[in-house]
Amino acid sequence: MNSPGLWVSPTEFVNFTDTQRRPALNRHIATRGRIEPGGFSRHLPNPDPILKAQGQDIQIYRDLRSSALVGGNIRRRKAAVLSLERGLKRADAPAKVERFVCDWLADLDLDRILRELLDAPLYGYQPVELLWQPVGQYLVPQDLLGKPAEWFFYDPDNALRFRAKDAGNDGEACDPQRFIVARQDATYANPYGFPDLSMCFWPATFMRGGLKFWVQFTEKYGSPWVIGKHPRGANDHETDLLLDSLEAMVQDAVAAIPDDASVQIIEAAGKAGSADVYRQLLEYCRSEINVAMLGQNQTTEKDSNRASATAGAEVTHDIRDGDAGIVAAALNACIRHVVDLNFGPHVAAPNYQLWQQEEIDKSLAQRDKALTESGVQFTNAYWQRTYNLQEGDLRKTPTVTGSPAFSEYQSHSALDQHALDQAINGLPANVLHQHSQHAIAPLIAALEHSPTDADALGRLAAANPHMDTQALEQHLAQLIFIANTWGHLSATADRED
Repeated sequence: MNSPGLWVSPTEFVNFTDTQRRPALNRHIATRGRIEPGGFSRHLPNPDPILKAQGQDIQIYRDLRSSALVGGNIRRRKAAVLSLERGLKRADAPAKVERFVCDWLADLDLDRILRELLDAPLYGYQPVELLWQPVGQYLVPQDLLGKPAEWFFYDPDNALRFRAKDAGNDGEACDPQRFIVARQDATYANPYGFPDLSMCFWPATFMRGGLKFWVQFTEKYGSPWVIGKHPRGANDHETDLLLDSLEAMVQDAVAAIPDDASVQIIEAAGKAGSADVYRQLLEYCRSEINVAMLGQNQTTEKDSNRASATAGAEVTHDIRDGDAGIVAAALNACIRHVVDLNFGPHVAAPNYQLWQQEEIDKSLAQRDKALTESGVQFTNAYWQRTYNLQEGDLRKTPTVTGSPAFSEYQSHSALDQHALDQAINGLPANVLHQHSQHAIAPLIAALEHSPTDADALGRLAAANPHMDTQALEQHLAQLIFIANTWGHLSATADRED
């Protein structure tokens, strides 16, 4: 009995049995356990350089949301995704599965769930816990709750674990059916994903420090200096009394001083250049944060106009679509669990998608225009269904079956086809048959002399270079030439008519 396998070349045969006996083919070779020294901890540190340098967890990124600029950009990011059209696409799923999943999603607070899933691009990863409940004979999640990411960590096997206080440093393994994780740019080396707020940490920190020094600078040089002079022999009590009077003068513009003292007001001239240094620092930090969060910066520049400011307030489409893809992937993972538990792992699941309706309508209209100009005729039902038109918006297309123009065209097409068939039949059939038989003769001989299927494959590969297909190709080229020539002549005659 021949062993199951595959000829990968005329002389090389791969045995499937040998492949199954080599389990190393489906195992990891490059692992952390083989390159890093062994340890007792199951904790894989987050490789984020900001967190490593600060010795903190992602809580420091949450503190950035108190900044007006960062918090406002986060709202823009989430609003850009929430404004998209969203819904369930059946794809290859059975109709009953689609209805089941659609009814289940209708009972969820999807707006809140989407907002929580959209924390994944901010912090790199966002764990979501599934709370299952029985509904009749089925089992579905009654809610999807986003949990703080700092409560979880990954182990060296890239498995999610919960920091349970009764589980020690190793944490508690998370059941994949109870938790799904939305992640941005997660890899084997970094299962935590990439947090966008890491790009905002230093600009936000410098902006906060620069604003503090700018306020101090403004307090110091923004108001005029009031200088009081007292006699040289004045004691400390008299000096303090003069200072109190000057302080009251700065606040209330009224002061009472001794008659032998004098007051001089000096403006802080020449400090405008120093103030611009702080302004430029703040504008640079704001620009960096906008680029990191929105993908562009046009709103913080002092020379921006209304149009550029309006465009700069929007999230770029690539960032918006990336966020939408993260949300859709997480929800589809949850849908896959629901279908597996209720209908089986081999049943296709519908897909949850988010899209920009205006962009789809524009591309669809361009496609329909091109097809219409090329001669494709759509029905009124198609136009109504695709572009949401009402009954009566479109005129009924008159029937052209019995029209003289259609009859003339049909008769003319039949004459063309008849003439083309006669030209093809005029070619010697025996010649075509002889060349075809000569071309495939080596293939037939190889099959007749092969004791096994594997040997037949090898013989076919060896016989292929010796096939003589030149004569057959010449006659086929003649047929194509006749068809093209007749088509050009027919088109010229139509234009002359």
